[in-house]
Amino acid sequence: MSDLKNKPDEFWKGKLTDEQFEVCRLKGTEVPFSGIYWDNHEEGTYRCVACGEPLFSSETKFASDTGWPSFWNAVSEGNIELKKDTSHGMKRTEVLCTNCGSHLGHLFDDGPKPTGQRYCINSVALKFEPKS
Repeated sequence: MSDLKNKPDEFWKGKLTDEQFEVCRLKGTEVPFSGIYWDNHEEGTYRCVACGEPLFSSETKFASDTGWPSFWNAVSEGNIELKKDTSHGMKRTEVLCTNCGSHLGHLFDDGPKPTGQRYCINSVALKFEPKS
């Protein structure tokens, strides 16, 4: 098990930009349609910006028209953690990186087949690795 989940804020502030820290460590959200990956159509893997863990594939990315990158499945269920989130008076499922605990976004049940799920993820929480 990674010890990254227990690193202090000072560690993450030295590793992440202010916007990345706000989203990944403080559970913020980027403005819709502002992130660099919401309309990315290249083939490749989306990794956690904080630790590099592979999270999502371009093969499961779809246009949700929400302004955030959306995926109907994760690369591996073991690479993401799901938590109940009742913040802001809403009932949602938070998506976190299992390896480092970074907040990635939320999971909704309004995605396409075959899963019917939509992982709505902040671009700033991701680093795209193009297929070689």
